[in-house]
Amino acid sequence: MCCNHAKSDLTLIEDVLKEYADQKGSLITILQKAQDIYGYLPIDVIYHIAERTGSTPAKVLGVATFYAQFRLQPIGKYLIMLCQGTACHVNGSERIEAAIKQELGIEDGETTADGLFTLKNVACLGCCSLSPVMMINDETYGSLTPDKAITILNELKAKAEEEK
Repeated sequence: MCCNHAKSDLTLIEDVLKEYADQKGSLITILQKAQDIYGYLPIDVIYHIAERTGSTPAKVLGVATFYAQFRLQPIGKYLIMLCQGTACHVNGSERIEAAIKQELGIEDGETTADGLFTLKNVACLGCCSLSPVMMINDETYGSLTPDKAITILNELKAKAEEEK
């Protein structure tokens, strides 16, 4: 084990590692399932997967950093995926991004200090007819304006406050 400060409950991934133990080419699937379990890929989990699969930590980390679907940092309760594809760009996604960044005080790839929001620009959400568009967790929001985007964020903030 690499790290003296390992803090993840590694028993949570044991069933996945047992299920895919003898399957060649299963590293991506193992990483996907690990991310589902932990919400991201903690470094101690990456080292554990490497150890259990007979891979090097460098190989596992290389796969995890190559694919955009994997996260090495925890994300907020609400993951904002803002489309920057051609249709969204032409229809003002940069103005939406500027409004979100100003409202939340974060940059692309960052999470608010309260752990509520993470902003991630993405290449395409495949909802061109709704452009500009963003997804927040499993909800899609289209035909955005800067004001509409901020209203959505404020509604989610209020909802989070109610749930406390």
